[in-house]
Amino acid sequence: MPHTTTSQGGPLPRQVADAYVDAFVDLDPITGTFLGVPESSGKLPDFSPTGQEALAQLARTTLEKLAEAEARPGAELPAEQVCARLLRERLTAQLAVHDAGEGLRTVSNLSSPLHSVREVFTITPAETDEDWAAIELRLRAVPAALEGYRAALDAGRKRGLPAGPLQVTTVIGQLDQWIGTDRSWFAEFTDPGPKALRDELTEAAELATGALVELRAWFRDSYLPAIAGAPDVVGRERYGRLARYYNGADIDADEAYAYGWSEFHRLLAEMETEAEKVLPGAKTPWEALAWCDEHGEAVEGVEETRQWLQSLMDEAIEALDGTHFELAERVRRVESRIAPAGSAAAPYYTPPSLDFSRPGRTWLPPMGETRFPAYDLVSTWYHEGVPGHHLQLAQWVHVADRLSRYQTTVGIVSANAEGWALYAERLMDELGFLTNAERRLGYLDAQMMRAIRVIIDIGMHLELEIPADSPFHPGERWTPQLAHEFLASHCSRPADFVESEIIRYQGMAGQAIGYKLGERVWLEGREAARARHGADFDLKAWHMAALSQGSLGLDDLRGELSAL
Repeated sequence: MPHTTTSQGGPLPRQVADAYVDAFVDLDPITGTFLGVPESSGKLPDFSPTGQEALAQLARTTLEKLAEAEARPGAELPAEQVCARLLRERLTAQLAVHDAGEGLRTVSNLSSPLHSVREVFTITPAETDEDWAAIELRLRAVPAALEGYRAALDAGRKRGLPAGPLQVTTVIGQLDQWIGTDRSWFAEFTDPGPKALRDELTEAAELATGALVELRAWFRDSYLPAIAGAPDVVGRERYGRLARYYNGADIDADEAYAYGWSEFHRLLAEMETEAEKVLPGAKTPWEALAWCDEHGEAVEGVEETRQWLQSLMDEAIEALDGTHFELAERVRRVESRIAPAGSAAAPYYTPPSLDFSRPGRTWLPPMGETRFPAYDLVSTWYHEGVPGHHLQLAQWVHVADRLSRYQTTVGIVSANAEGWALYAERLMDELGFLTNAERRLGYLDAQMMRAIRVIIDIGMHLELEIPADSPFHPGERWTPQLAHEFLASHCSRPADFVESEIIRYQGMAGQAIGYKLGERVWLEGREAARARHGADFDLKAWHMAALSQGSLGLDDLRGELSAL
């Protein structure tokens, strides 16, 4: 592996980055399982303030080692410099979040220690008796992990750092689903386990479920009353810090807010044109999409939909490989899965393990539905699966030996990945894969939702004024209630999805803007590269070079894409 070469004076930046991954996995075995480290399977992290400080100290010492590595011969090589910039930016952003106490107030309907604890079981190996023995140990570790999480939140409460009350109320509802009235999620999860371990698994699942029950009672009876009246929005200072963490760049929130509005107006005009093709005379694009919900192309049945999505991704791979991408055989494998009950409403993707023994997977939360309109599924699975998240993140894993494990796994920047996935949706439109007006209107609706995310995520957290040319409450200042109303009236998704989305934005301030801002950087980078190469520009070669860079923050991404 190229990055294993050590200068005479010691390790170079890519070695420092990979040493960080090894140490990080020791502290965070959930990440270890995502990477495919067998030793992680029976463990869970320490989410307490002590555990969080251990991760912060690892970041500090790694930054010191990085500074030393950058002074060594060989560190001037471009590959070393790119990795060094990413490592410094990521660790600095993480420390800023830690030092501000954000880890002591992390409650979210989508991403939190609690959600990580459950999700990791869905990707933990479960093929052999030895696998299930490790799962038993991990189940028995759930009470201590959640006790540490509770200790962190309690420390935040005492320091005047509360989570948003709406997040807590929502998570209590999710815990109700996970605990169940008859059998818990953990109990059902252990059903396929071997008979030889049945008693042990049953007992371990009961212990894990008991920890959920205790956490729910604490949230409801102690934590929620103590934080009553706390804001569900974060304000400009916190927003800037969190946006840097999710985007790998210092975001000009006011410029981004204006860009969101410009995209809103552009997309609305295009949607109105497409809606006329779907339902002539429709008053709004969403009236046409409502017609599609009832009368348009759809897939019936949850399992049937899973199979349909698998076929959609398989067909995309066959069509794109060799024409617009050049895919390794192991990257061509991706699985469609159904998300466990109690998940947030948004579909999601989990990347392959480093050895590809676990493939990349897309996950559909049914949300109680059994009929799924195709206009929504197609563009979403181009985003989550192929050519979206799967082609990027699986390709990163494929080239990890040429870069560093840090650049292709732990160092991921949300806005880079989400920006590529939104670019992938647009690419499929450009290539003509949206074969009828319904599907194209669905794609535009998905793009519109991402533009609205920029508007309302920034607008409600910073309490900005709605501009005069807005068709919605011009001159008023954003509130979460107005954000909910705006999204609901400009989105095809059902009410429970809209509610879940608004709660998500409040609990993960600065994350949702990365889709559209990231896509903008990907498009600007492509056009700059096209202009530089002129008639010699090769889109397939550019795609593969771009997908083989590993992670970059938005500050670095534009320049690197332009230079390809």
